[in-house]
Amino acid sequence: MPHLPPSHPCILLTGFDAFGGESINPSWLLAQTLDGALLSGHRVVSRRLPCVFGEALRELQQALDELQPSLVLALGQAAGRAELSLERVAINVDDARIPDNAGAQPIDEPVIPGAPAAYFSTLPIKAMCAALREAGVPAGVSQTAGTFVCNHVFFGLQHALAGHPVRSGFMHIPMLPEQAARHSPMPSMSLATMELGLRLALQAALHVRQDLHVSAGSIA
Repeated sequence: MPHLPPSHPCILLTGFDAFGGESINPSWLLAQTLDGALLSGHRVVSRRLPCVFGEALRELQQALDELQPSLVLALGQAAGRAELSLERVAINVDDARIPDNAGAQPIDEPVIPGAPAAYFSTLPIKAMCAALREAGVPAGVSQTAGTFVCNHVFFGLQHALAGHPVRSGFMHIPMLPEQAARHSPMPSMSLATMELGLRLALQAALHVRQDLHVSAGSIA
């Protein structure tokens, strides 16, 4: 991609390295597809975070300090999901079902001691979801980002930007078909479809100031 002048406001995209026995993580592959792209006058910068409690937040904070983004979207893999999941809320708890990539497995520990119990996404997640569905990309609003490193990063991101005029949030994505084939039956989505959805989601996040007043709740 051509070098862009620093005057362009920045969109920060993050993905994770592989974890849980996988050799790839589609969240990082997806983030890379837009690295350097220009969307509505905003330069996209992609950064890979380690799937490690604590270290992921330190590297995220470094990226925030360096880039001073105007919009942040963190991405993570969610095996078993069949759609792009726009997360509504991050909770202040680490409760790991499996160890992270450094072998840590915190149980019932706060992401940030003394911080609020939860933070909501500041992105227009319902409008983003509607834009994806209109284009034929499976999408939904999720009420839980889990309690592993994805939620850890989501919570840390929202805490770091609390009180700042920077919109931010988290989107979970399915496995790629080549991953799902090893865990059949398992839903998946092609990288090309995910890239289309990501572009549409970011465009909606940039242009929609007031989110849609439509139901996106769940019964269970």
